[in-house]
Amino acid sequence: MSGATILIVDDDPEITDALARGLRMHGYDTLAEHTVAGARARIGRPEVAAAIVDVMIGAESGIALVQAIRAAGIAKPVLMLSALSEVEDRAAGLAAGADDYVVKPFSFDELIARLQVQERRAGAAAAPGLLLDAATRTVQGAGAAVDLTEREFALLQMLHGRAGQVLTRGEIFDALWAAEGTSSENVVDVYIGYLRKKLSPGADFGFEIKTIRNRGFVLETLRKSGPGSGS
Repeated sequence: MSGATILIVDDDPEITDALARGLRMHGYDTLAEHTVAGARARIGRPEVAAAIVDVMIGAESGIALVQAIRAAGIAKPVLMLSALSEVEDRAAGLAAGADDYVVKPFSFDELIARLQVQERRAGAAAAPGLLLDAATRTVQGAGAAVDLTEREFALLQMLHGRAGQVLTRGEIFDALWAAEGTSSENVVDVYIGYLRKKLSPGADFGFEIKTIRNRGFVLETLRKSGPGSGS
């Protein structure tokens, strides 16, 4: 991961400077943001590989920031940082979509190890060779390219952003439809059906969208068959 850029989100310049120095000593590049608005604007930039987010960003909530990041379909690893060590605090951060929770004080060796674990997981979860172009709403796989509607693309981006994780109908509905006053979560099933039809066969794109009974939906990477693959 040497050379990867980590976004540090904390309202205290001394903390962001200290984290930046430590990360640079381990071969990382860094960016710093001191507000939720600034962090939301930067987290989606392609050079940002992961983020370290404090639970409290001034008067704003780092947990709310992570929720917004995940609702937008951004899957980049996020580590939450806080002096709050109660189980309830850790659970709240993880429930919001954080990948890990590091309690202050901590050693940099521990922080780097946890960061690298999450980045390896993120790399393994993504469908290899799949390209999502937000500008044109095009999905490019190894064997095909498909144009999606705005809502179809947003749904796929959300699922792909959290590949391997089960997303409930409620989570998807709240992120993509609730603000419009749509009354039924059944709209999620309808659009899942649209995606499955357009992105079939899944082997051309390297993933499939599975329904997990009584839970929701998950995007799973398909393994290539071949010698030594066990298929």
